[in-house]
Amino acid sequence: MNKSELQERTKRFAHRCVKAGLALLGDSLGRQIGRQLIRSSTSVAANYRSACISQRKAAFLSKIGIVVEEADETSFWIEFLMEEGLLSERLDQELLREARELVSIFVATQKTLRKNLKNDASAGKATKRTLKIEN
Repeated sequence: MNKSELQERTKRFAHRCVKAGLALLGDSLGRQIGRQLIRSSTSVAANYRSACISQRKAAFLSKIGIVVEEADETSFWIEFLMEEGLLSERLDQELLREARELVSIFVATQKTLRKNLKNDASAGKATKRTLKIEN
């Protein structure tokens, strides 16, 4: 999955969560959890989009960390909704599956980027040592 496909996927997920959150506006608990669900799910999409325009790998890694946290929080709110019986089970299951898949994708992205940054740093040190020896 490329960057633009993942941006679209996170945006579709946010739209689905917004619709679910708006459906909860009937009572006090529903309003509160609905707002949290909307906030965390839209943050996944917005922060991933922001990460994609980062100029440095370190900035990208930082934003991906936020995306992981927000995706995991969204999973929490969906699980909570399921436990409270506030949405249809089918919708809950679909949203929860997608939230967990997004968490997995972004955690894997984080791990890969950390590994690459570590390798880049090691390569940079080796190059500096080589230049010193040659001088």
